[in-house]
Amino acid sequence: MVIIELLVDCRDVAGMNAVDTMAEAVAPMIEDLAKGRALLRIISNLATRRLARARCTVAEKAVGGNEIVDGIIKAQAFAESDIHRCTTHNKGIMNGITAVVLATGNDHRAIEAGAHAYACRGGRYMPLTTWEKDSQGNLVGTIELPMAVGTAGGVTKSSPLFQIALKILGVTRSTELAEVIASVGLAQNLAALRALVAEGIQKGHMKLHARNVAMSAGAVGQLIDLVAAKMIEEDKIREDRARELVRQLAG
Repeated sequence: MVIIELLVDCRDVAGMNAVDTMAEAVAPMIEDLAKGRALLRIISNLATRRLARARCTVAEKAVGGNEIVDGIIKAQAFAESDIHRCTTHNKGIMNGITAVVLATGNDHRAIEAGAHAYACRGGRYMPLTTWEKDSQGNLVGTIELPMAVGTAGGVTKSSPLFQIALKILGVTRSTELAEVIASVGLAQNLAALRALVAEGIQKGHMKLHARNVAMSAGAVGQLIDLVAAKMIEEDKIREDRARELVRQLAG
């Protein structure tokens, strides 16, 4: 078996269709040279030539003090040593990344597949982020992963909603979009780790759940937060209680 790679500079498009077309176009020439048959002619979603990176330095006070910083670094070590924790660590990163990829009309499945493959490029499944402490006690985070996204061509150009999203982000080039997405993934990871080592992740989850229950019970506008807060205070996050509170607070 012979594997031949085409390395294509896709500029500001994601490049899936362009690369697939090129692979199919050169297949007859490859068959002639190799005196064999070209089988799979398709792009790889492990785009190791299109890596996106982000880095941040967060003051110790901004995350809640030295104890929180040390807790996040220990959580990083936990993810590096245990595949079960590492899977959830990276899933949290992709929560943020996938949202931006979807909002800008890019292929979230391709990005997710590439990210998880990149996480085990060294033979072990590892975190996509790193968290360390600098000499001043600040928290330093980095992220690196493949990011084959586009700002031109395909569905990205055909839908006004995707164009609005790109305008809100203030990006015009695919490299700029990739940097934004990587930054969101790093920020998402920081938020999750900070919650985990402080009050626990469930507090934030239950707050979101309470808002969803309030909305399903008919709350709108400011009433959503009022009903959610009351249910959390009472530790009664149920739709029947939400309906009662909607009637009481709306009146």
